[in-house]
Amino acid sequence: MSVVARPNLKWFEKLYIPVILSGMRITVGHFVKTFLTNLGIRKTDKLHPYLEMSKTGSVTMQYPEEQWTMPEGYRGAPALIKDEEGREKCVSCQLCEFICPPRAIKIWPNEIETNVEKAPKEFKIDMLRCIYCGLCEEVCPEEAIFLLKEYVFTGQTRAELMHDKEKLYEMGGTIARPIMKWKDK
Repeated sequence: MSVVARPNLKWFEKLYIPVILSGMRITVGHFVKTFLTNLGIRKTDKLHPYLEMSKTGSVTMQYPEEQWTMPEGYRGAPALIKDEEGREKCVSCQLCEFICPPRAIKIWPNEIETNVEKAPKEFKIDMLRCIYCGLCEEVCPEEAIFLLKEYVFTGQTRAELMHDKEKLYEMGGTIARPIMKWKDK
């Protein structure tokens, strides 16, 4: 077994005062910079591309009155959509259920009837398990599931974050898509 040789610290290094003072210098520097910016004395530097200035001139958002605009490619919560005529686009092929890594999606298909359309009897997504990976959107052959741009989903209980079919259609709404393969049937 090898022993790691530790350096001998000087007496002032053992007090951690130099480290604390250097951290305080950085904090005070940021405070003065923000204070002068808010007074209009100093112009703001460029922020990180995903950050944006608040209406008050600071980076701190006044949530929930102010909310971020999410960048292109943001993957939010999954939702189901209907076509222009208000019909369910999901045909309960269960590909999204099989591809979901945390197994957050559960689908119970309807019995096959004589009509052409097939829809799920029950469709549930556990938002506490969902990791917002976007695989369900990519694998869906009917483009029935897609990811929202919203990032605020709250609930008082676990049951409120278990989204059923009605809640998912309410969140998704209706989106017109160019492919309507069942139009003639």
